Amino acid sequence: MTILPEMTLSRFAAIQWLSFAAVIVLLLYLLGPILTPFVAAGILAYICNPLVHRLSRLSWMPRSLAVGLVMGGLLALSSSLLLIMLPLLEKESSLLVTRLPVWIESARTKLLPQLQQWSGVNLEWDSQMLKNLVLSHWQSAGGVAEKLLPWLGSGSGTVIGALVNLMLIPLAMYYLLRDWEEILTRLDELIPRHWYSKIREIAADVDHVLAEFLRGQISVMLLMSVYYVAVLSLTGLEFALPIGIIAGMLVFVPYLGMITGLSMATLAAIMQFPNFNSVLLVWTVFGAGQLLEGMLITPWLVGDRIGLHPLAVVFALLAFGQLLGFFGLLLALPLSAIVLVALRHGKAAYLASMLYCRP
Repeated sequence: MTILPEMTLSRFAAIQWLSFAAVIVLLLYLLGPILTPFVAAGILAYICNPLVHRLSRLSWMPRSLAVGLVMGGLLALSSSLLLIMLPLLEKESSLLVTRLPVWIESARTKLLPQLQQWSGVNLEWDSQMLKNLVLSHWQSAGGVAEKLLPWLGSGSGTVIGALVNLMLIPLAMYYLLRDWEEILTRLDELIPRHWYSKIREIAADVDHVLAEFLRGQISVMLLMSVYYVAVLSLTGLEFALPIGIIAGMLVFVPYLGMITGLSMATLAAIMQFPNFNSVLLVWTVFGAGQLLEGMLITPWLVGDRIGLHPLAVVFALLAFGQLLGFFGLLLALPLSAIVLVALRHGKAAYLASMLYCRP
């Protein structure tokens, strides 16, 4: 007589948890655009927490100081990458100003006759006027920020929102790292006691999978940095080292490393090489690198570590990107790892259930 009520209560509890999960998924879908800085802060906090924990175990160091030191080191690393980029951009800009008159004169002597032959119209080209026009606009580029201020004040919600989101990342990361243990303790207290051991087991598996994911992602970043530096050096590109490092380090955000590296390498190649064939060669390097990273290296180093088939990794990137945009791309593989752990435990429960074992 008591079996039916227990089964009913169990089903009712399951429905409650499924409803709660559905609400959480719906909120994530609706709030995806504003969750990106908090998710990025959470990922960085998860990566840095082991180091913060080790430092805070020292008797003379409070956790807040440990958090400050770790975030300071992360800021120093980011600043180093920025210091690598800025001299490159400055040198390329000065080279552009220097070589622009040569390009204009070359276009007048080579391109203009072809245009006249194709159109049948006698075209005139004042090279000096064009040089003065371009150079005067280039020199006035320093006032771009001043010209943009009225636009920023009138209708630039997207730009301001992006800056606010960027500033939110270190703020949210600091509080997450500082209160990490307290947050975990409060979450631990909310776990139903009769499910406590199972949920802790699943959480431990998820933590292990995510740690393997991060190790695999770091391996991808290092390997792609080596690839871009080595292959770009073979093409003879002068700035192969900084461009390759930046392109490789940014692959943790899908497509960002390739787009940034390709833009910088294209500009450097145009400045350095006299013919367009060398620029095409640089484009080929990045195209091959994108295919190599997306189809081979990430599925191999990340997919194998978290137990996902390479096709499942590619599908996860496409599916979560389609559903949640950039926010989904950022979380595709970690969420897939969590779903994988849930499916493993669900499969084990199904194989041990009466539904499977009943003759």
